[in-house]
Amino acid sequence: MLVSNNSYVAPQSFILNGIPGLERVHVWISLPLCTMYIISLVGNLGLVYLIYYEESLHRPMYFFLAMLSLIDLLTCTTTLPNALCIFWLNLKEINFNACLVQMFFVHGFTGVESGVLMLMAVDRYVAICYPLRYATILTNPIIAKAGLAAFLRGVLLMIPFPFLVKRLPFCQSNVISHTYCDHMSVVKLCCASIKVNVIYGLMVALLIGVFDISCISVSYTMILRAVVSLSSSDARQKAFSTCTAHISAIIITYVPAFFTFFTHRFGGHTIPSSVHIIVANLYLLLPPTLNPIVYGIKTKQIQDSVTKFFRGEKGTN
Repeated sequence: MLVSNNSYVAPQSFILNGIPGLERVHVWISLPLCTMYIISLVGNLGLVYLIYYEESLHRPMYFFLAMLSLIDLLTCTTTLPNALCIFWLNLKEINFNACLVQMFFVHGFTGVESGVLMLMAVDRYVAICYPLRYATILTNPIIAKAGLAAFLRGVLLMIPFPFLVKRLPFCQSNVISHTYCDHMSVVKLCCASIKVNVIYGLMVALLIGVFDISCISVSYTMILRAVVSLSSSDARQKAFSTCTAHISAIIITYVPAFFTFFTHRFGGHTIPSSVHIIVANLYLLLPPTLNPIVYGIKTKQIQDSVTKFFRGEKGTN
């Protein structure tokens, strides 16, 4: 850290310290994380290829699922290889600008993921409440535009974060107690007010998290009303079964996300940092690992397509 004329210059690099207090078991912690990463790579790449290969899966629900799989892959790949380098090779140093880039991609991809989950809820709403118009409402151009809108929203809202961090003076240690560059973990090292960063972070959380959860809640409220009004119990069960995989994906994604968000801002002194860092890594790794498994177990069309794929058959619409 260089100081000149009482002004503080940003460090040339940061030291990512991994999980403080658990350095002796870093290798053991890395084993389940590496296993989950391999499962996520195989599962999501396999799911995307299956949707591309199998014509019977060329439907809005599975197009959105392919988007979710790609975003999940990008999210965990942004952080986990770096974490494994820390755990296995003790390579803890990261360039200042590289840290800002990683921070941008981590928050950007998680924002896009939230948007895709919201679109999937809307897809389920249209499929159950307007089944006869499903194919005409969610056409391929509409799906592409919706996916692009979710991507642009997540990316554009995160662009200010690196610039808000870069303007801050750093006069404390350059050691970050984390496995990757998280916005709040970085700004806590500066020696000036971070009020602007905190306020903008809360605004983004409202514009993405609260908005998406509100849309998901409204969609499922309408779905519940439509399903309850069905006279046949078999029809109600079938309608609910089409939503169970998506509801599982929502829980897997948002529960650790909310834990990470609130502990950073309100529980920093009550929750051990090691717990927070482990949950923060699981927040980025659990959805990519479990989503393909959940959809594979809960979705009969995917099961049938996997069977056809290994038999060398190719289903049609």
